[in-house]
Amino acid sequence: MDLSRLKPAKGSKHRDKRLGRGEGSRRGGTSTRGHKGHKSRSGYSQKVGFEGGQMPYIRRVPKFGFSNKKRVEYRPVNLDILQQVADKLGVEVIDLEVLRQAGIISKNDKVKILGRGELKTKLEVKAHAFSKSAKEAIEALNGKAIII
Repeated sequence: MDLSRLKPAKGSKHRDKRLGRGEGSRRGGTSTRGHKGHKSRSGYSQKVGFEGGQMPYIRRVPKFGFSNKKRVEYRPVNLDILQQVADKLGVEVIDLEVLRQAGIISKNDKVKILGRGELKTKLEVKAHAFSKSAKEAIEALNGKAIII
């Protein structure tokens, strides 16, 4: 092995010329940074959201209202979906695990049962919340609406 023949692995070098290494590099002097100004200095880094002195977008957009940090987001599931799951899987008890297996909800979703569609079979449904019409429809067929 001859040390004078060592080369970097193919594709490991990104530049053909090293910037700012004298006039012989064709990019000496300013090193392609232009003359003066923030961007020409070493250590320059632009602030996130900086728009060249223009009023940044985050400051242009009006902010108002209130967002409740304790709001609970529910995944809505309608009665017609429950009927499809019951027919497909042949179950009478529908809980979070059954809905997860059917691909309707994700792991940490909270579920609210809503009243669109109609039920044809008696079901025992376990969920975090029920709308009034959904609860009535489930109990009309002698089913149970159980809040977890």
